[in-house]
Amino acid sequence: MIPFLAGLSTYVNNPLHMKVKISTNEKFHAITVLEPILAANMTAELHALCEPFLEKDVKNLLLNLKDIQTMDSAAASGVLGLRNLFYDNRASFVLCELQPLVKKYFSENEQFAKGRFLDLVAIGQPHIAQ
Repeated sequence: MIPFLAGLSTYVNNPLHMKVKISTNEKFHAITVLEPILAANMTAELHALCEPFLEKDVKNLLLNLKDIQTMDSAAASGVLGLRNLFYDNRASFVLCELQPLVKKYFSENEQFAKGRFLDLVAIGQPHIAQ
C-alpha cells in the first residue's frame, strides 16, 4: 500500500465487475485497478466508477494502474477521455505506477503525446505534499 493513502479503503471484488480498491483521504481519492489487463469494455465501468467523484468536495483523483500489464488502444483512449472529463470539470486526475509496457504504449502513441498527457503521469509511486 502506498504510505500516503491513510484513509478509508474499499475493495470492490465482484466477479461480474472490474476489481478495484478505492482509498479516500481529505485531499484526494485513489482508485487502484486490480486487474492485469485493461480492455475497452472495462473503460465504461471505470468512467462510471470515477465520475461520481466530480460531485464531491474533493475532486482530486489518482488512478493507480500498477497491476495493469497491458491495455488496448480503445482502453487507453478511454483513460484519456476520463482525464479530459476531469480537467474539463477543473478537477485533477493523475495516473501512477504505470508498468513498462503500458508506459511505452502511451509514450509511443501520438494521441497521448498531444496535450502533454504523459507530463501528467506519475511514474513510480506518487509523492503528495502534505
